[in-house]
Amino acid sequence: MKKLLTFILLIAGYRATAQDSLKLINAERSQVTITGMRVLGGWGFANIAAGAAGWAASKGGQNRYFYQMTTVWGVVNAAVAINGYANARNEHNENLTPAESLKAQQKIERIFLFNGALDVAYIGAGFYLDSRGSNNNNAQLKGYGTSIALQGAFLLLFDATMYRTQHGNGTRLRRFLEKTPITFTGKTVGIQLNI
Repeated sequence: MKKLLTFILLIAGYRATAQDSLKLINAERSQVTITGMRVLGGWGFANIAAGAAGWAASKGGQNRYFYQMTTVWGVVNAAVAINGYANARNEHNENLTPAESLKAQQKIERIFLFNGALDVAYIGAGFYLDSRGSNNNNAQLKGYGTSIALQGAFLLLFDATMYRTQHGNGTRLRRFLEKTPITFTGKTVGIQLNI
């Protein structure tokens, strides 16, 4: 009986330490996302302000369309940032199981990787529109193209930074899960043995 009690206490103590470490890794993922959404929101609101001011002050031509598109992108970026911030805040204090933690980590990494691919498409589309505008002497295409390429470049830098940071956190999570042989779901206890 004494051995069984000792074993249960060891498992409980180990599990509590492992759960605290898992909470820290999950909190880090959420905090990185929260910080990123603040940066994206700041960029969005700066684009709204600068775009609206430039749009109002422009006398037409390429500048007017550049600022018009910059304002639109600012609104979209701000909306995405607000939504992402709210989601990350909601997830910040969740108690996730190891499997749920891994799933959440893989999801956030895929999001930023996918967004990076979209950003490359935005840059290409912006250059294409700018080129078409130059060939056809179309100020609207040139203005929109320049703005889209600029937004795509910023977003590529942003998403690449976020992916790299989140991937580093994911590597820590995966290493932690490999080293943690005891799992507890609230109903079952499992021990993983590496042979």
